[in-house]
Amino acid sequence: MNQSKVCVMLSTYNGTKYIEEQLESLIAQRHIEMDIYIRDDGSSDGTLLKIRKFAESIPQEIGIHIFEGENVGVIGSFFELMRLTQPKYDFYAFCDQDDVWQPYKLSRAVEQLQSRSSDIPLMYCSSTQMVDQELNHLNIWPQLPPKPLSMCNALVENCCVGCTMVLNSVTFEHLRMNLPSDQTSIIMHDWWIYLFVASFGEVIFDKEPMILYRQHQGNVLGGSNDKLFTKWKNRWNRFMNGKNHYILSKQASAFFEIYKDQLSTQQQEDIQHFLFQRDRSLHYRISYVLNMPFYRQAFLDNLVLKLIYVMKKV
Repeated sequence: MNQSKVCVMLSTYNGTKYIEEQLESLIAQRHIEMDIYIRDDGSSDGTLLKIRKFAESIPQEIGIHIFEGENVGVIGSFFELMRLTQPKYDFYAFCDQDDVWQPYKLSRAVEQLQSRSSDIPLMYCSSTQMVDQELNHLNIWPQLPPKPLSMCNALVENCCVGCTMVLNSVTFEHLRMNLPSDQTSIIMHDWWIYLFVASFGEVIFDKEPMILYRQHQGNVLGGSNDKLFTKWKNRWNRFMNGKNHYILSKQASAFFEIYKDQLSTQQQEDIQHFLFQRDRSLHYRISYVLNMPFYRQAFLDNLVLKLIYVMKKV
């Protein structure tokens, strides 16, 4: 029986320190056929040189396609990778430049995706084993979400780490054909994908960590090993500085604009109410948050969601 063909999409930017270790873990993947598409986002160090030397040294059956681009940021780079990638694979995986994948990461994801219907959008994601710069284990993040991974969660919270995501071809092709032209409204590429699949298909969350998720000074996105007080202090500072104001409603509006004709009547009404009630009087906002269908996974996070909605900053 033919093995599934997986396309791994890797965006790089000044990643010379760890890129070889990540690439080694990719070609060590077991029981799958794989091509790797790499887009460099305008690196100014030796990242591209290392990638090209690595590509010359590996077996020819693994195709590495390298694209050199201008610096557009992480969201734009991954969206551009999706445009550049040929829609001919069974599954599509996202990859960061500084992690290490377990040998069965892709085959485990493919097995779980193949156990579901191939006619609907599907996405696999998993917990990660967070590690320090020398790959010493820290903690496992994120934990298995206790509540359903539905549109009502995905509109207000991202539970899926982008570098663990594997998509079936239905998901990839739908997303590729409808990439948002205005990326300023998109919080992150992985959140956008989670919102799409949670709205129209099924998200598979694997609580078994299948990647070593490296934490270091250059890793400004992703999981945090901070203590609870520090995490909430940082969140509060970002909120007070206005960095997180209106990001949920902007992304919800962009999503609704692109996919409104494909959403169910109930989904359309839920998103429209979320956007409309925010601009009504305080009385109506309080009444809405007490009964709104949207939720975050943790109790405290859910309270914060209601608070920022009442403050009209959602």
